[in-house]
Amino acid sequence: MKKAKKRRRPFRHLNQFDRDRIEALLEAGHKQKEIAGILKVGASTVSREIKKRRKRNGYYSALAAQRKANVKRLNSKYQGMKIERHSELRLAIIAGLKQHRSPDEIAGRMKREKQKIRVNANAIYKRLYSVWGQPYCRYLCTKRYRRKKQKQTMKREMIPDRISLKQRPKRGEHAEGDLFVSPIKIGVQRSGALICVSSVQLLAGRMIENKKPATMARAVKEITADISIDDLTLDNGIENKLHGQFGLSTYFADPHSPWQKPHIENGIGLLRRWFIKKGTDLRMISEEQLQGYLRILNGKYRKSLGYRSAYEAALERGIIQKIPDGDMEEVIKESCISL
Repeated sequence: MKKAKKRRRPFRHLNQFDRDRIEALLEAGHKQKEIAGILKVGASTVSREIKKRRKRNGYYSALAAQRKANVKRLNSKYQGMKIERHSELRLAIIAGLKQHRSPDEIAGRMKREKQKIRVNANAIYKRLYSVWGQPYCRYLCTKRYRRKKQKQTMKREMIPDRISLKQRPKRGEHAEGDLFVSPIKIGVQRSGALICVSSVQLLAGRMIENKKPATMARAVKEITADISIDDLTLDNGIENKLHGQFGLSTYFADPHSPWQKPHIENGIGLLRRWFIKKGTDLRMISEEQLQGYLRILNGKYRKSLGYRSAYEAALERGIIQKIPDGDMEEVIKESCISL
């Protein structure tokens, strides 16, 4: 019959209460083995505690022992300890940084070459952001001397009653909508709402002061008032949250899938290429200027339309009833001056 294997007692650190009891029990004349049984720890734990934490005169003091334990715990681990301990590892990391290699490159190469003494990228960053590694932070591409503080992520709002583009009917006059915006870095909310009728590549739009759902709903109603379309395909931006107030059927492309609405992407690309360069502060673009730019683009002869303009094709299909008023030559002259 096999002898039952003795179960090992789980390890735990001694605290101030445990040390107070050890001091009191030692003064009462108890042996170390008896103290271990009372504290429910191994006899060797008590033996090491008394041997390492006692004073020079051999007396065990709970307060002095706790103070020594705190200092040891504080110094037991520090940032970049392994790198600081091995000089060849430290020199290799510094050499890699001076060659404009990132910590991830250095750590990954060490792993690939199966070096016996190596660290991961996080350990290298920890040492660089500590007092020992500050002189070498200038070799990082970010030139950052401390860890970047993470922004608190906001709760993502979902669009209610969202209908997938896959459920859109094949027949009908389909349109696609999107925003072109000011640069994020200047913190401007002014944007442009643009709609493109897919079959004739007709562009219609409005400048809007902000990207709030209510503002977007009003803009879509104004844009679609003079054009005849059956539905609108949008992306998943929160400005489309009130799509039920747009006054027509709405469908949504899959997340991160701009190719599912290519006509509006092409329309915004043309507007950017010809008139409103990317990075433009849209506070400098008036509503009159935008309408002038759209008249020029809608008046261009397109190969895909048999060298007809979008206006001509839209008139034939009954999407619009008339071409917007405006002297085209004057619009072209003003747009050239603004460029």
